[in-house]
Amino acid sequence: MAFQDVLNNLKQKASELKNDVMKFKNKDFLNAAVSGSVLMSMADGTVSSEEKQKMMRFMENYEALSVFPSKEIVESFQNFMSQIEFDKDLGEAKAYDAIRKMKGKDDAARLIMRLIIAIAGADGNFDADEKHVAIKIATELGVNPAEFELS
Repeated sequence: MAFQDVLNNLKQKASELKNDVMKFKNKDFLNAAVSGSVLMSMADGTVSSEEKQKMMRFMENYEALSVFPSKEIVESFQNFMSQIEFDKDLGEAKAYDAIRKMKGKDDAARLIMRLIIAIAGADGNFDADEKHVAIKIATELGVNPAEFELS
């Protein structure tokens, strides 16, 4: 199955994702999902104001994350984004720290991978930089990137 088919399949299952997210509705899960999304948005090295706004709107309106109050999503997004913009290395380290909190929680880790891939592919493109970041996130979560056709 081609990666694009996997991506399309993920998009079609948004309501299924929402039901799965309900099982993990907590601050650590939200921070891991948001930090993964921020890292994906930064995959090419920069994020314009327009990209930030688009990403934030997507996350606020993404059905799977709608189990969280918009205010919490916005605060988490702004926190991780501002940390990375202030000091890229330290900000990325903090984002990966948030992701690692889900390591060993296999169902939550796989769900985060499904979420970040769906978010990364929302623009219809999943490039090599995004794939590289997704592989790193999978590794931090302790899941096999091959499960998501990333290797």
